Amino acid sequence: MTYLQRYSRRLSNLNYSYSMSSHASNGGFGRFIRSRYFTYCLFLLFMIYKLLLFHFKLHISKIDFNPLDFFIGLGSLILVSFWTLWLPRRGQRIALIVVNLLLTALMYTDLVYYRYFQDLVTFTVMMQASQVDSLGDSIMTLLHWSDLWFAVDWLLLAVFAIWKPSGWRSPARGALNFTVGKSPSRRSGFARRFSSGIAALIIGCVVTFAPLKFYIDYYAVGLFTGNWWNLSLYNVTGLLGFHVYDAYRFGKEHLGPKPVLASGEVDNVQEWFDHKDTTRSENDAMFGKYKGSNVMVIQTEAFMNFMIGKQIGGQEITPNFNRLMKESMYFSHYYHQTGQGRTSDADFSSQTSLHPVPYGSVFIRYADHQFNSLPAILKEHGYTPNAFHAYDGSFWNRNAMYETLGYDRFFSKKDYEIDEPLGWSLGDKSFFKQSMDQIEQLPQPFYSFLITLSSHHPFSLPDGVQELNVGQFDGTVFGDYLQAIHYVDAALGQLVERLKQDGLWDHTILYIYGDHDNSVKDKAVYEKFLGKSLTDLDMEQIMNEVPLLVHLPDGEGAGVYDQPAGQLDMAPSLLHLLGISAKSQYMMGNDLFDGQDRFVVLRSGAYTDGKRFYIPSQSGMFEDGSCYSLETGKTVDVSTCRAGYDRAKKELYTSDETLQYNLIPELN
Repeated sequence: MTYLQRYSRRLSNLNYSYSMSSHASNGGFGRFIRSRYFTYCLFLLFMIYKLLLFHFKLHISKIDFNPLDFFIGLGSLILVSFWTLWLPRRGQRIALIVVNLLLTALMYTDLVYYRYFQDLVTFTVMMQASQVDSLGDSIMTLLHWSDLWFAVDWLLLAVFAIWKPSGWRSPARGALNFTVGKSPSRRSGFARRFSSGIAALIIGCVVTFAPLKFYIDYYAVGLFTGNWWNLSLYNVTGLLGFHVYDAYRFGKEHLGPKPVLASGEVDNVQEWFDHKDTTRSENDAMFGKYKGSNVMVIQTEAFMNFMIGKQIGGQEITPNFNRLMKESMYFSHYYHQTGQGRTSDADFSSQTSLHPVPYGSVFIRYADHQFNSLPAILKEHGYTPNAFHAYDGSFWNRNAMYETLGYDRFFSKKDYEIDEPLGWSLGDKSFFKQSMDQIEQLPQPFYSFLITLSSHHPFSLPDGVQELNVGQFDGTVFGDYLQAIHYVDAALGQLVERLKQDGLWDHTILYIYGDHDNSVKDKAVYEKFLGKSLTDLDMEQIMNEVPLLVHLPDGEGAGVYDQPAGQLDMAPSLLHLLGISAKSQYMMGNDLFDGQDRFVVLRSGAYTDGKRFYIPSQSGMFEDGSCYSLETGKTVDVSTCRAGYDRAKKELYTSDETLQYNLIPELN
């Protein structure tokens, strides 16, 4: 470069510096807003705003966003983005835009997932992303126009890209140092970028881990070792911290060496099951009374308890179910015990009498493990076990899991003629009809497990199928739900008639239950439907109670039973009726027919013993939970629920260890 060229370059820099001072009251401020640090601070500001927006859209009680949460959120953002300070200015801006897009997508995915599952997306769930395609309209109903606030920063940046304030001008190419004289060398420029990135890394670590350690030491002791809800983790670690820890535990479980449980812990698990066996009674008249009977279990999609026996517009919502109740055993406080796996969890817990895992689905995570399952046990006693579900066999990994559970055959969508297309697949009326055509050909005694589908969210049925006048709920998701349940009830009525016509009614135990709630969480809707105000206890029971109806071949024991029960109780109870001992089968559920007191634990840590009901706080702290007297329906001193809380935690912990470490073969 000639002397003249160098002089021209310096003069250009001088003119630029002067121009900057003339367009800003403070030259330092002018330089700052054009620097990498202003861009980075703007990124942090936008992302903190989105974290706050995400948190308040969750509407989680007893989980606030206090100053410590703010620092954890800010520190987490710094830790995932500090490296952008090492990049040249243009590269940094591109990198921050990409990080912004990825983090926004993650937040919004979590938000939509939470609206349906009341939980956060885990790495295991992400591995099941292919199932999202099947959700279709269900996802569309979970998107809200107000969610566009997540894109407000993109709108502002787009406006700024089109229109810039008066006097704004990008620096001349090469004018990287706003001083008269020489431009900085590349080496010194990189040194400044590197040092600023390291400084940000240190700040991020301090701002994140200092308050996190305070939480763990004083308020969340054992957070990373106990059976905590994902929302309890989020309450302490923040959203980004939750996903980092979730990725860590996924990698530890799937990528590292197979976990091995200490021998002492194995003994503790064995001791728990041994104690459970001592509570089982086989001396009552019901044990073995129906030995050799066929067994038909129907798991009905989103079939909830609150509308059983109710009317709307002068019509019964479930007339066939109501009629069947008169000659069957109806359990009015039967709880679903599902987690993130929803339908698959209800299936798993009912067949194996173990709790589902706290995140993901057993069907996905542990399909290669061994279980003492109902179909496998019945097969050993001469039964023909088959599963029926008119949907893709790969959904929830059923093809693999049903082989593990011991079914002879799984009749999936490919085995049905879709002659009544409805909702996700085949309408339940045709599903029952075609399933019965297959069941009639099976050797007896048979064990047939049928899963319905027509009442799946978002419950959209064609006008020609809707037969219920839902009045003020017409056009709402709740109204559509009632329509779908009314249709399923009609299908159940046809199934019962078919069993009677085929001569199977008097030789078959019929066990019908709901799998989980309908994902409609709005208390005002239920208050309007039921015509009364509802407490938190009322809503907890509404959202967790599903109906259970058991019809025995001779109609024995018909009536209403109000003692608590749960999905884990199905396998040991059916074995009891058939005269097959559940002892040494490593099952956690109660026996519904032995007359013993029952203790029911939900995956969330809630529990009931028939006298009290404990609702845990999503903060994960026992003291934040609520203890209710079921006799009065009012809260009592939370300390009276402490013993039950500890018992519930121990049960969940034992179940989780049994599953994670595949202990059934070792215990056997």
